[in-house]
Amino acid sequence: MDGAKRTGLGRGFGALIPQAPSPKPVERSAPIDEVAPNPWQPRIEFDEEKLREMADSIREHGVVEPLVVREHGGRLELIAGERRLRAARLAGLQAVPVVVRDMSDREALEVTLIENLQREDLSALEEAAAYVRLMEEFGATQEDVARRVGKSRPAISNTVRLLQLPQAVRDEMRSGRLSAGHARALLSLESPTEQAALARDAIRLNLSVRQLEGRIRWHKQPRTPNRPSRDLHAADVEKQLMRSLGTRVRLHARGKRGRIVIEFYSREELERLLERLRHA
Repeated sequence: MDGAKRTGLGRGFGALIPQAPSPKPVERSAPIDEVAPNPWQPRIEFDEEKLREMADSIREHGVVEPLVVREHGGRLELIAGERRLRAARLAGLQAVPVVVRDMSDREALEVTLIENLQREDLSALEEAAAYVRLMEEFGATQEDVARRVGKSRPAISNTVRLLQLPQAVRDEMRSGRLSAGHARALLSLESPTEQAALARDAIRLNLSVRQLEGRIRWHKQPRTPNRPSRDLHAADVEKQLMRSLGTRVRLHARGKRGRIVIEFYSREELERLLERLRHA
């Protein structure tokens, strides 16, 4: 590693692709059927509507920016430009402009990853999987990955940890019902069961990340040991109220008297509860 600090993401592809003594690559046309898919592509989902819009633009103007490919195994292998290639196929093009780069498998994965990060195309889970692939297949450390993509090591670590969440939580992330911010908040819980339960609460109650963090803080508070068992009727009333109001409710009864405590975690949630009670 040279003395100058590299940030990777901030400097674009030039920070990853060797510049000397290789000659400047020349753009040329290649039959579209001869461009093999990118085996390092971290993206799993592609927006079909946006691809159709890009295809319409390509029919009108052509492929303005050439695809980046490498010669590998006697064929051209795509490195950067997955969406352009897919849209060009939708547009019915027979050939696409390409520039051929000479790069290793690791460099190919890094360029693919950074192209997606620069365009903010990756979901948090796709990003995490790409980081893990860099580390597992090429022996990179989290510090190496952070340096190459221009992020902090804690940011890399927190993103990778998303892959440790229960499958049900990751499925909700992929569906878009649970954001990466919600998922990162759930990482502070150690129990997968608790993570899944709080994720369901966040979706059911449409909680913001801040509201979910409030619930998690309450959930992590130590409970008083050896607490006497509660009246079963009181517990049943609590469950009915919680289902009705969508928040935690505690019933404190002494004989024929008592009080009900209804919890809220933000001003917005308080307004929601007041509106619910007004129309009860």
